[in-house]
Amino acid sequence: MISFDNTAVAFSGKSDNDLRRSYWLFRMIGSPTFVKIGKALATFAINLRLPVKGIIKATIFKQFVGGENIEECSRTVAELGKYGVGTILDYSVEGKESETDFDHGAEEIMATVHRANNDSHIPFCVFKVTGLARFALLEKVSAGQALSPEEEAEWQRVFKRVEKICTTARDAHKPIFIDAEESWIQQAIDNLADAMMELCNKQEAIVYNTFQLYRKDRLEFLKTSHQRATQKGYLTGAKLVRGAYMEKERKRAADMGYPSPIQDSKAHSDRDYDLAVRYCVEHIETIALCAGTHNENSSRLLAELLDEKKIPHSHKHIFFSQLLGMSDHISFNLSHAGYNVAKYVPYGPVRDVLPYLIRRAQENTSVKGQTGRELSLIIKEKQRRKNK
Repeated sequence: MISFDNTAVAFSGKSDNDLRRSYWLFRMIGSPTFVKIGKALATFAINLRLPVKGIIKATIFKQFVGGENIEECSRTVAELGKYGVGTILDYSVEGKESETDFDHGAEEIMATVHRANNDSHIPFCVFKVTGLARFALLEKVSAGQALSPEEEAEWQRVFKRVEKICTTARDAHKPIFIDAEESWIQQAIDNLADAMMELCNKQEAIVYNTFQLYRKDRLEFLKTSHQRATQKGYLTGAKLVRGAYMEKERKRAADMGYPSPIQDSKAHSDRDYDLAVRYCVEHIETIALCAGTHNENSSRLLAELLDEKKIPHSHKHIFFSQLLGMSDHISFNLSHAGYNVAKYVPYGPVRDVLPYLIRRAQENTSVKGQTGRELSLIIKEKQRRKNK
């Protein structure tokens, strides 16, 4: 049975200074008041171009981000690779709205594919469709509304960007994730993901759609996606996550008077997540699975299912994934036991990555026990080193 308690393995890549920095960082972001004030101050300082970049880069940026560009991530890629943990380069610039920005975003994503080519330490690439298209356009397409001729031309440009990225990944034999986003733009993203899987996944699983199991309808959608793929003769790429927009989803549903798409309780999300893991393992020859989770129980379930069904730990259709700077006790212990593991490694200019960093801080504050768990493991490892 896999254990996540070995802190010597979990923090094998961390120096004493790294541990101290992580300790104080998680102490601070464990305070909702600090996170709220810090968010306002950081945004204010960056917008006024005050000299705070060095402070941000040396603290929260260093914990959760690989660098400001692909080249700066090379050290992180090499460090993780030493311990058998892969890197998923994630260009985490968001909130752009111009065609120039979208074209640049597409070029940057293709640059990650080229960087990953022939590098076993970078097993996947990833992108968000909102980095390539206007949010309002995705919302209109998802709602099935008629597009104006100008919008139709704009949508075709979005399709071409996504197609170019995915075919570049296919030609490099480098799998790529299409991240899930808000429910009211997800249909457009799902349509793109299905089209790209049909185009690129005939021989191997290249394109993965992302299924957010905190949504009530996603377990069924995973099954129908797989059935469609089987009928049409291509492999399903499935990245399973719980989800990232819960408060926003519930508020919009309440404000607009429709039923919330989010599960009624965390227990329901956990149930559907684990059922989705089981479904994927049962169809391992036609589904390639990446379990993106910081949940110990779900990670343990997948590891045990592989043993139970005598599936090799290193099977190419099974990967575990966590975010850089979080849940190292899961990532490194899984890798140590021979499972395929990769960390999401976000990168981008400090100013542009700030929204991502703020979300990470908020997530650690709001997810029950997340900060406490990280802190207790760090304290345990510091004590172990002290007693050596």
